[in-house]
Amino acid sequence: MKVEIYDPAMCCSSGMCGPDIDPLLIKMNDAVLSLKKQGVEVERFNLAQQPKDFMANKRVADLLQKNGKKALPLTLINGEVFITGEYPLYEDLCRKLGIKPLEKGKPMTLMT
Repeated sequence: MKVEIYDPAMCCSSGMCGPDIDPLLIKMNDAVLSLKKQGVEVERFNLAQQPKDFMANKRVADLLQKNGKKALPLTLINGEVFITGEYPLYEDLCRKLGIKPLEKGKPMTLMT
């Protein structure tokens, strides 16, 4: 099982830096941590830092060429497009992957 997340250009790999962190990025980071804890391979790609990875994936490159940056964020599950233009919910990812969402022991992002 593999999830690939193609993020729009952000200041760091997770977007969880700077003074105003988007709550959606916090939820996505928590989802990534939970999926990894469940044995799912998760990779994230940042357009600002890894543009070659966007072009190397034909599905991603085609969607970007057709829809521009509004296609981002883009999530693939096992190489197939799952959702574009928004981050998926953790529960939706679990449903698509056929795994049960964690209820206890779910990793949480700590903000300082």
